Amino acid sequence: MKVLILCTGNSCRSQMAHGFLQSFDTEITVCSAGTEPANNVSSKAVEVMKEVGVDLSAHYPKLVDQYLNEEWDYVITVCDYAKETCPVFIGKVKHQIHMGFEDPSLVSGTDEFIYSEFRRIRDKIKRDFHKLYIEQMKPQL
Repeated sequence: MKVLILCTGNSCRSQMAHGFLQSFDTEITVCSAGTEPANNVSSKAVEVMKEVGVDLSAHYPKLVDQYLNEEWDYVITVCDYAKETCPVFIGKVKHQIHMGFEDPSLVSGTDEFIYSEFRRIRDKIKRDFHKLYIEQMKPQL
């Protein structure tokens, strides 16, 4: 099974979802990309994922264009902007799903508050992607 997770910058939410989904089942090929990739994965995303045993330190943002000619079982957008600007994968995607999550990198305030928002979004991504994996993906494997 091949899964592509899309976001705008591919620096936070899509990377977290990528890390979690890959940790659920190493037999799934998971890639993530952005419509406008950032220069680096968010250091805060890397830190909060490390707290739950998922290592994103080797991940880096990629442009979605490099994946347009591949076939996918799932293409999942995790932000509204990526959903609206996502290229069309005509005839090459079995399931296209949108699972919107707030962008914790846009939060301002104290470090404590910012990290709490990264953790909140991380936990929501884990919960929602685990449900998708158990209910839809795992039965197809």
